[in-house]
Amino acid sequence: MPRLAGLSVAFARDADQVARMQFGIGQPAARVEDVRLLTGGGRYTADIDLPGQAHAVVVRSPHAHARLLGVDTGAARTVPGVLAVLSSAELAADALGDIPCRALVKNRDGTPCALAPRSLLARERVRHVGDPIAFVVAETLAAARDAAELVEVNYAPLPAVVEADRAIAPGAPGLWDHAPGNLCFDWAAGDEQATEAAFAKAAKIVRLELINNRLVVCALEPRAAIGDFDPSSDRSTLITASQGTSGLQGVFADTVLKIGRDKLRVITPDVGGGFGMKAFPHPEQGLVLWAARRLGRPVKWVGERSEGFQGDWQGRDNITVGELGLDGAGKFLALRVDTLANLGAYLSSFAPYVPTHAGGTMTTGLYAIPAAFTRVRGVFTNTLPVDAYRGAGRPEAAYLIERLVDQAARAIGAAPDELRRLNLIERLPYRTAFGDTYDSGDFRAVMDKALARADWAGFPKRRTESLARGRRRGIGLATYVERSGGASDTVKVQFNVDDTVSVLMGNQSNGQGHATLYTQMFAARLGIDGGRIRIVQGDSDLTPAGFTGGSRATTVGGPAVDGAAKAVIERGRALAARMFQAAATDIAYAEGAFSVAGSERAIDLFALARATRETPNLAAADERLDLSHSHAAPGPTYPNGCHVCELEVDPATGRIEILRFTVVDDFGAVINPLTLAGQVHGGIAQGLGQALTERTVYDPDSGQLMSASFMDYALPRATDLPAFDFAMHNTPSANNPLGLKGAGEAGAVGAPPAMMNALADALSPLGVTRVDMPATPERVWNSIEAARTSGAA
Repeated sequence: MPRLAGLSVAFARDADQVARMQFGIGQPAARVEDVRLLTGGGRYTADIDLPGQAHAVVVRSPHAHARLLGVDTGAARTVPGVLAVLSSAELAADALGDIPCRALVKNRDGTPCALAPRSLLARERVRHVGDPIAFVVAETLAAARDAAELVEVNYAPLPAVVEADRAIAPGAPGLWDHAPGNLCFDWAAGDEQATEAAFAKAAKIVRLELINNRLVVCALEPRAAIGDFDPSSDRSTLITASQGTSGLQGVFADTVLKIGRDKLRVITPDVGGGFGMKAFPHPEQGLVLWAARRLGRPVKWVGERSEGFQGDWQGRDNITVGELGLDGAGKFLALRVDTLANLGAYLSSFAPYVPTHAGGTMTTGLYAIPAAFTRVRGVFTNTLPVDAYRGAGRPEAAYLIERLVDQAARAIGAAPDELRRLNLIERLPYRTAFGDTYDSGDFRAVMDKALARADWAGFPKRRTESLARGRRRGIGLATYVERSGGASDTVKVQFNVDDTVSVLMGNQSNGQGHATLYTQMFAARLGIDGGRIRIVQGDSDLTPAGFTGGSRATTVGGPAVDGAAKAVIERGRALAARMFQAAATDIAYAEGAFSVAGSERAIDLFALARATRETPNLAAADERLDLSHSHAAPGPTYPNGCHVCELEVDPATGRIEILRFTVVDDFGAVINPLTLAGQVHGGIAQGLGQALTERTVYDPDSGQLMSASFMDYALPRATDLPAFDFAMHNTPSANNPLGLKGAGEAGAVGAPPAMMNALADALSPLGVTRVDMPATPERVWNSIEAARTSGAA
C-alpha cells in the first residue's frame, strides 16, 4: 500500500529532540516527546487523511432496551454522496464474527459464565443507549450525517435496568435469555470455611457497604479509526489509537473479519490517553475495516465527544459489602467480601477479570489477615460495557480494605495509624490468604515516612484552628498494594544505514513517555548518544507483539530493552573478536566501542554494524547486530505506598477543599524520577476525580444516560487539587532483574480511600456515618443535614 509507506515510523521519531543528549539511569531527563507534541508536531488518528477516503457516521440507539423490529435504510441511501448504509442484515450476509471476551471466569461450581456476544451492529435487540445500529459511509462527513438522520429504526421499547442490585432482584427486566436473573457469573476465591471459623472467634466484627462509582474514561483524544483495503494483496489496514497493535490485529483478523492475521496490518500513531479503554477493541474499528473491504477505498470514522460518553467502555461500578473480624487486641483475623460488579450490557475483553482475579484477590491489602474469602457476582445491565480502567480492580480493592480499616478503628476506639501499624505485614516474603506472595517492601517505614511528611502529629492543632473558622477539618490515610507487571515483552533491534539504531517495541505509549524511558535505558547501557536511537511503536508489520497496561511498560518493557542492549554487546563482542582475530574474552566494550585488551585496536558500535552489512563473509544475517530479545517476568511486582490527605469542609455549603496531599511510594528502583513523578501526579488526580466529582449517571427507570456531556460529568479541575508532596522509600523487587515495580496506576489506587477517610474524619463529629463517592458539595451537605435533623450529631 504505497499511500501508507513510512507512516508508522514517522510517528515514532523524536530524534531531533534527543540529539547530543546523554542519558543516565536514575537521572531526571526531560521527556524527549514534549517539544514535538507541544509545538503541534503530534499526529493522531484524526489528523490522518488517505487518498480517496470516505467518511462514516454511526447510527446509535436512543433507547436503553428495545427490540429491533426493522431498520429501513432506503431513504438514507438516496442522499447524494452516500456510498453504503450497513446494518445487521449486511453483517449477517458477510458472516462477520462478534468481538470476543478474552478473560472469562468460571462460576463457583466450575461451570462457565454466561456469554454476551458483542456484534459490530445490534441484532434483534439494543441493550444500552448508544448501541450501534447502522453504519453510514459517504463521500463527505456532511452527507454521512444527513443520511444517518434518515435511517428509520422501528423499536419496541422494553423495560430497562441499570443498577446491579436491582438487576438481580426478582422480576427485573432480563437482558439475555440464557442469563437468568441477569447473572453473568458467581465467582469466589479464598477459604470460605476457614474464614467463617475465624469470624466465629472474633471479638469484634465491622461491616461496611460501599459503592465504587462508574466512571467515563474521557481520554483527551477521542477514539477514531481509519480502515483501508488493498485489493491487489487482499490486505486490510487499520489505523487507530491503541495500547498495542497486536491485540486488535488478532481480534479483528481472526475472529471478526476471519481473514487471518497476515491479511491485516494495524498502525497506531500518537495516542492522547488510553487508561485501559484504548487497549480493547470497539465496534467502530471493525466497521471501518469491513466497510473499506466492501467499498475498496479508505473509510474514516472520528468519534465526537458525545459518542465517547455513549460508546467508550467505562470503568469501575461495584457495590461491595466488606466485613472485618478482629480479636480483642485489635489484630485482624478474617476478611469477608461480597461484590456486585456491574458489567454493562455486553462483555468487554477483560471485564470479568477485573473485579475477580485482578481486584477480588487483592482485598487483603498490606495486612496480615490469616483468612479471607471474597465472592463476586457479575451482573448484566442496560449500560455501556465496563473494562479495565487505570488500576483495574486494585483501586476497588484498596478502597474497600482501607475504608474498612478506618471503620474498624472508629469502632474499637483506636487511632487509624496505630491499628494499621499493629496489622501491617512485617516479614517477607509473605503469602496472602488469596495466594499472592509479596516479595519485598518495608510497609511500616513507608507509612511512617508519609505520616511524618504530612505532619500527622500536628493535625489536632490545625483541626482546632479550622473549627474556630467554622470549618470541619479531617485527615485520612490509606496504604495500598497492587499487583503489576507480569507476562513478557519482546524487543527488536535494527541498526540503520544512517548510523542510527531502531528499538522496536510492541507496547504503545499513550502519553507516558516511553520514548524517553527506553532511549534513556538503551543509551545508558550501550554508552551511546541518545540522538542515535529511534524508538518505534505502533505497526504490527514492524513491531513485535505487546501491549501497554497493568503498569508493565517499565517493569517488563524496561528489562526487555536492557536485555536487548546487553545482547547487542555480547553479539558485538563475538563479531569484534572475529574481525580482530582475537579471543572474545579479550574484547572489552565501553562508551560505544569494542576494543582488544592490551592493544589500540578498536571499532565503534555503529562502524561494526556497518561492517557486518558491507562484509558478507564477516557475519551471516542471523549473526549481525540486528536481533530480537524477549524478557519473561518471573512473577508480578508489588508496588506499595501510603497516601495521606488533609481537607477542610464548609458545613454551610458542603464544599471540600483539599489542603495537603502526601504520598510515599515503594517503586523498587527508578529509571527517571521526573517522568515517574508525572505518572504519580496524574494517577492521584484521576483518583481524586473519582472521589470528588466524577459519576456516570443513568436514569434508573428509562436507562437514559444523564451524564452524557461535560455539562453533567465533572472532571476535576486544577483548582480542585493541591500541590502533591511525593517521595519514595524503595525496596528492590526480587521479581524484577532491575528491581523495578510498576508505577503507572499507583496514584489512582491510593488516592480515593485516603480522601474519603479524611472526609469521614471531618464529618464523623457531626454524626455523619456514610458518604459515597463522589463527595460532591450536594452529597456532603445532604449528609450533614440528615445527621443534624436525625439528632445524630
